[in-house]
Amino acid sequence: MSKANEQRTLAVTLGDPCGLGPELAVRVLADTPQAYRERGERLLIIGPLAPLVHALEGRPRFFEILNDAAPLAEQLASRAPGAYFIEPKGLGGLDYPPGAAATAGGLAAGRSLELAVRLAKAGVIQGLVTCPLNKASLQEAGFAFPGHTEFLAEGLGVGRDGVTMHLCGPMPEEKGQPVLRVSLVTTHPRLADVPRLVTRERILRSIRHTAEFLDRLGLGGPAGTIGVCGLNPHAGESGRIGREDVEVVEPAVAEARAAGVNVEGPIPADTLFHFAARGRYAAVVAMYHDQGLGPLKLLHFGEAVNVTLGLPIIRTSPDHGTGYDLVGTGKAKLTSFVAALDLARRMVG
Repeated sequence: MSKANEQRTLAVTLGDPCGLGPELAVRVLADTPQAYRERGERLLIIGPLAPLVHALEGRPRFFEILNDAAPLAEQLASRAPGAYFIEPKGLGGLDYPPGAAATAGGLAAGRSLELAVRLAKAGVIQGLVTCPLNKASLQEAGFAFPGHTEFLAEGLGVGRDGVTMHLCGPMPEEKGQPVLRVSLVTTHPRLADVPRLVTRERILRSIRHTAEFLDRLGLGGPAGTIGVCGLNPHAGESGRIGREDVEVVEPAVAEARAAGVNVEGPIPADTLFHFAARGRYAAVVAMYHDQGLGPLKLLHFGEAVNVTLGLPIIRTSPDHGTGYDLVGTGKAKLTSFVAALDLARRMVG
């Protein structure tokens, strides 16, 4: 086992503890100490303790609780691979109603992310898997962010324009399994605002981040072609259906190609996704949310992973919400969370 693997630490934030976060952690992370030793991994769970203990439902506790009075870096450095837990200050004794939105749930999600950011800046953690949060509850608790991506981008000093939202299917278990990997130039603006937000700079950023992501997974090089969607139908038909593809998208792709990136475009989206799903393109850069995520969720609904590209650490998340209606039923699917954890482990290790 390499020294780098021995020092690897992943963090998992419980997100909104009123939602599925604690249940996901218990059902997926309750490995034996031997499993963590074999992976050479320290896994740090961050969030309020009470909902996590409630999710155990009498099962043995699989994590060691760390003391928030001592520096976490020193505590973890002296410990072997295994599962550990830390509760951010101010979260003990609050009411976290299972399966219901509450301001306390937003406070817990925000405080957990704050701690994760501090640990990342200090080099204590190399990767972060975030359980779902409720954006309204997060903002009610005083955190002025639309969600995880913006919170982490600001906290880690990259800025909201310095990251790329990427979603992908799980890593294939065998050759030939179709997998879509999609980066978004814009995330959640209203459709009327998309054309002015699709700029040369944003397209280049998304292409660059996607190429770095593929390289990290060992999927880059000559076989790792990135396909870039046109903004307009038929990629604008040489300017007859809008000038954006000729004046903005095409020059950005050309500049990326001149810099050595294996990229093609603009390509009509309806054609591009057909070939991407058959392996011709390792990843797709889409101009807006539904252009990219409609095809992806058709193929990978319930198993996709959200990755924030451009951060100084690895960050993944399951591609679903808090699932209040499923809390405590045991019916929540684990596929997306497991895929997010597996991808974070692969990228970090």
